[in-house]
Amino acid sequence: MSANVYTIESLLVGKTYHSRTLKGEIISAEKSDVWYADCESYRVQVRPHYSAPLGLKDTYRILAVRIGD
Repeated sequence: MSANVYTIESLLVGKTYHSRTLKGEIISAEKSDVWYADCESYRVQVRPHYSAPLGLKDTYRILAVRIGD
């Protein structure tokens, strides 16, 4: 029996990022050293909806992902 194994990075890519100031698609994700209690942090590249071609308006955000529980 085999199982599909996923990483948090692969699960974040393709998801919609939504905050008060930005809404777009997560293009890439990598582990970050920013500390949050009981969480892992990831630096994500977000391509805003309705952005300029070729990702000229891409921006980066830090996401905290709760681990455990």
